[in-house]
Amino acid sequence: MATIFSKIVSGDIPCHKIAETEEFLAFLDVFPCAKGHTLVIPKTEVDYIFDLDDELYLRLMAFSKKVASYVKQAIPCKRIGVSVIGLEVPHAHVHLIPLNSMADMDFGKKLTLSQEELGEIASRIRSVI
Repeated sequence: MATIFSKIVSGDIPCHKIAETEEFLAFLDVFPCAKGHTLVIPKTEVDYIFDLDDELYLRLMAFSKKVASYVKQAIPCKRIGVSVIGLEVPHAHVHLIPLNSMADMDFGKKLTLSQEELGEIASRIRSVI
C-alpha cells in the first residue's frame, strides 16, 4: 500500500513543493513545528532511512543539505535543525526545521497554518533557489 508520501510523489495528494530531482522531493510539512519546516524524501518508498542503500542515503543527505540552505536563506532563523524519526509515516524522510531555540524542535507542539500561509512560505523558499 502506498504511503501518503508516495501519493504526494505521484501527484495524488497536493503539496507545497520546495525542490525536486529525479530521486528526491522536498515539501513543507502541513503540521509544522516552525514556519518553513520542510520534509525531504526519496521518491522510492523505503520505510526505514537506514534501510536505504548507502549511495541513496548519501544523496538524500546531500539533497537535504541543499534544501536546508534554501530554507535558511528564506526563513529568519539561527540554524536549520535536522531530525530523522520515521515513526509517523512508513517512508524514509528527513525533517528540516528552522530554529531560533530548542523549543522549535518540539514535535508535540505544532503550528496551525492556512494553505495560503504555507503557499507563501513555499514561494519564499523557492525564490532563493
